[in-house]
Amino acid sequence: MTVGDIIGEPYEIHPEVAPKGDRRKAVQDLLDVVGLNPEYINRYPHQFSGGQRQRIGIARGLALKPEIIICDEPVSALDVSVQAQVINLLEQLQTDFELSYMFIAHDLSIVRHISDRVGVMYLGKMVEIGTDEEIYEHATHPYTQALLSAVPVPDPTARANRDRIVLVGDIPSPANPPSGCRFRTRCWKAEERCSTELPLLAVPSLDGAAAHESACHFAAERDNGHGAAERVLSTV
Repeated sequence: MTVGDIIGEPYEIHPEVAPKGDRRKAVQDLLDVVGLNPEYINRYPHQFSGGQRQRIGIARGLALKPEIIICDEPVSALDVSVQAQVINLLEQLQTDFELSYMFIAHDLSIVRHISDRVGVMYLGKMVEIGTDEEIYEHATHPYTQALLSAVPVPDPTARANRDRIVLVGDIPSPANPPSGCRFRTRCWKAEERCSTELPLLAVPSLDGAAAHESACHFAAERDNGHGAAERVLSTV
């Protein structure tokens, strides 16, 4: 299929959005919106770079004028410089088309850059939800704290002195998850209650910016005065 066929395919299913005589112009307009030459309409995907192909995918996503777009790892296969270009494009389109994104990614720096609200999942369950500042500056769930401690630090001195949480054990099977809290088999805070009672998303009794939803019986700041970090380091 040509790029024109790929981007215009939604119009075959929803002809009311772009009648047949208007489709070529509609596709060319979408190419222009995502930063590609409208004259590329008759080219094939193998004639484009990875970043250009991602722009083609974005154009197709815009074809039916949605209110929300689900972006599943939209930049994970791209070079860092191209990632920045695509992220900037998504942000510009969000403003121009009044879009909302559900942005699914594992790159925590990109998530923080683009997101207004962040949800952290473990084994198919949402374990913490908050604004980007709440999650990155005041994480309360042990899994979130472990994730953030693994973010690369560009300063070698800071990297040597950082307090890293290293989780032990294997990830359980999603088809047969542990009882109670799914994270308990790798959590340094786990107690008997965690194996019998599933923690629900709730706001813990914390002061200030840390008060956001967390699915942990013992949601708190990372150390919380109980030496959590020391216990983790002793198991590495």
